[in-house]
Amino acid sequence: MKLELLLAAGLALTGLHVQAQIVNNPAVQRDYSKVGSNEFGSLTDLTNGAQHLLTRSTKPGTLGSPYADNRWLAAEVTLNNKLPIKPFLMKYDVLEHRLLMYRPAPANDSIELDDHQVAAFVLSEPASNTGPARQRLFRRFTEATVGSQHLDYVEVLHAGRYTLLKHFVKTIKKPSFQGMYSDGAPVDEIEDAPEYFLKAPDGPLTPVKLSTKSLQAAAPPLAAALKTAVSAQKPYTEAGWASVLDAADPAAAK
Repeated sequence: MKLELLLAAGLALTGLHVQAQIVNNPAVQRDYSKVGSNEFGSLTDLTNGAQHLLTRSTKPGTLGSPYADNRWLAAEVTLNNKLPIKPFLMKYDVLEHRLLMYRPAPANDSIELDDHQVAAFVLSEPASNTGPARQRLFRRFTEATVGSQHLDYVEVLHAGRYTLLKHFVKTIKKPSFQGMYSDGAPVDEIEDAPEYFLKAPDGPLTPVKLSTKSLQAAAPPLAAALKTAVSAQKPYTEAGWASVLDAADPAAAK
């Protein structure tokens, strides 16, 4: 996947404070006050390119969101050379397979990043009435066996001996012209069809559903622990199932 820059080069965003805390996530937030400038990657590596206006990924009025998260969230990007870039506001546009960066005042606009050097990124999600603050780790789907999906990003929902990955899949559903909204105009709709995979330690990648039976089949050594954790937690959300795996397959102590 080759993404072009859509506005000017050479921006250096610094000093954005990441508010979210680490919750059951292998990513560790850096203390930037103790990191030397030579330990950072350059944001200009992601923003060099021709000037263009940022194009929309959907038509006006389209239902649904093309993004993994619709909010501008503080992101720490790690390059292929392992160097991090100081946090800046970003979105992952799943529909167009691109990363977007928000530029605050006086620009107040967004640009598309050239992400061919990006290995992973962490989105810092603030606390809300749906849950505590957390850091969401995304990395390249290196294990993918389908087409160019290895260039996509997957979210790491759990990391222990086994790894639970979420592959975001979004498609546009065109109107059938049989059901129209009150103004009489047909409306496109973005459909979400996420895929989940469980990666065994030094083993295969298995497609799974977020259910006890599916996870037990993909990870037989965890069968008993999964049954116990499910009985105790009674998960019904994605975060709930990630918590079940955290209990059944805790991360190794560092």
